[in-house]
Amino acid sequence: MSTRRGIAALAAAASITLLLGACSSGQADADSASSTDAATATSLADFGSLEDLEAAAKAEGQLNVIALPRDWANYGAVLDAFAAKYPEITINEASPDASSAEEIQAAETNEGLDTAPDVFDLGLTVALENTDMFAEYKVEQWDAIPDELKDPDGLFTGDYGGYMSIGYDSSKFEEPEALEDLLGDEYRGSVAINGDPTQAGAAFAAVGLATVQNGGDLDDFGPGIDFFSDLNAAGNMLKLDVTSATVASGETPVVFDWDYLNVTHSADNPDWKVKILPGTGYAGYYNQAVNKDAPHPAAARLWQEFLYSDESQNLWLAGGARPVLADAMAEAGTIDEELFEALPEAPTEVVVPTSDQSAAAGELLGSEWAAAVG
Repeated sequence: MSTRRGIAALAAAASITLLLGACSSGQADADSASSTDAATATSLADFGSLEDLEAAAKAEGQLNVIALPRDWANYGAVLDAFAAKYPEITINEASPDASSAEEIQAAETNEGLDTAPDVFDLGLTVALENTDMFAEYKVEQWDAIPDELKDPDGLFTGDYGGYMSIGYDSSKFEEPEALEDLLGDEYRGSVAINGDPTQAGAAFAAVGLATVQNGGDLDDFGPGIDFFSDLNAAGNMLKLDVTSATVASGETPVVFDWDYLNVTHSADNPDWKVKILPGTGYAGYYNQAVNKDAPHPAAARLWQEFLYSDESQNLWLAGGARPVLADAMAEAGTIDEELFEALPEAPTEVVVPTSDQSAAAGELLGSEWAAAVG
């Protein structure tokens, strides 16, 4: 497989311990036995067939999702495709710009209510810290998902991923060739990360990239924290939440983010370019999970089945992300080959933190990040 596609390399790098606003529910209208089965179902076989799962989900009539920005990895198209396929199910989209940690907080706050999230989309660190919140569920395509990108019990599963990159307005800046370039005077008040690394997976990965690009390794995120401390001391770090609007307006002209997210900003700014730094790259997948207390348990599981369908996996690809089933789909001839070949070239050396490294990095960031960036 070519480094441009980079799926196999990304998955192999991820040899972690995975081997490693809402409306009321229609649940009362569903048969109570079916509801119980849905809440405890661990695979499609527990329903009997996809048609049986679809019937149970349609009887519930609702799906609560959270933290799914429509411009994130083509999520808008994914949501719209599900809605078109299942018009009987109303999708309630809550807090699209929430972080992974805020998804968990919303589930805790709304526990026992029909406003609780049915499903989660999480960065790895937050997923690892909250497995007691998830229901075991293995989608029909389970066996085709690389072992290193799924919890063996089905508590959470990688879905789409990419590489940490630097997006920049090429009308204002030359292409950065190395991390230290961003410390220069020309970048004063210009460099942002996507969120708080103690809560958001993309920001956590930015510190991870800075760590391996700054002479460190993933056993200690200290060099990455040091880099952002230096960036802040130089007056170059922007403490703004990155959105399409801030890129379009020029408020955030240089952004650390996943390559598939940075690429989308070219629609807002034609001068926007994306750079994957030479040397060691940092890769990651976002993970899907079912809330064990999902108010709409059948719809939650139907959503999972849809996300791992060829249709949805190709929609991730259309958003510039690398779908977890890409290799299996390429072998089966079901992947969009033109989009697959158009992916940016991947780094030749790629790292992803193990679960232990993620946990240690999370603790270190929790104790040192705020002081480092003031």
